[in-house]
Amino acid sequence: MLTVDFSRFPLAPGDRVLDLGCGAGRHAFECYRRGARVVALDRNGEEIREVAKWFAAMKEAGEAPAGATATAMEGDALALPFPDESFDVVIISEVMEHIPDDKGVLAEMVRVLRPGGRIAITVPRYGPEKVCWTLSDAYHEVEGGHIRIYRADELLAKIREAGLRPYGTHHAHALHSPYWWLKCAFGVDNDKALPVRAYHKLLVWDIMKKPLATRVAERALNPVIGKSFVAYATKPHLPRAEAEADAT
Repeated sequence: MLTVDFSRFPLAPGDRVLDLGCGAGRHAFECYRRGARVVALDRNGEEIREVAKWFAAMKEAGEAPAGATATAMEGDALALPFPDESFDVVIISEVMEHIPDDKGVLAEMVRVLRPGGRIAITVPRYGPEKVCWTLSDAYHEVEGGHIRIYRADELLAKIREAGLRPYGTHHAHALHSPYWWLKCAFGVDNDKALPVRAYHKLLVWDIMKKPLATRVAERALNPVIGKSFVAYATKPHLPRAEAEADAT
């Protein structure tokens, strides 16, 4: 289940991609399938080991084109172990709402992105997320949980302040918002409640089968209750005068 829409976020074979806070690796796997040179980075060592296993299995199964590479590694988003301008593409999906120093993370992403490169940022959308926070303290008051809810204009302002140029936004995963509202209403850790179990089955069916009816419904509902807000931006090239000044 991808949050980044690659029709709006073009990726070319050979692109150097950083999936920052990769989690289980869903976006990293898609970039690998598209022929990119991928680094999946997360601070969770257990998840990174699983991602590495999946990369190896994908290579063995021939799922990645010739020339594609994939590396999984532990790392700190606030101190990325890469030189300046190391990547053509950076993806950070459902991560920034967890990190106190979100401006520091943005600065590190901008540092390792080459001029002209692209960044995709996804966070929980304000409205659906606010419902979850209202229904359940346990939803967010956990170690490593969500510490803020972004308004779209707030996130875009931070992206601009970091020196990036936003070029597109959209919402995603409308069908998942009611599921999390149910989870929060019946107890975040209560998977036995009938409404939660029934809706979970619906989501699994939708992900596996991708029926036309739910695809159309989600597209219609995304602008209204889409669970995620997605923003795309580019790192501009330095103006000539500034570049010449930096060179002296």
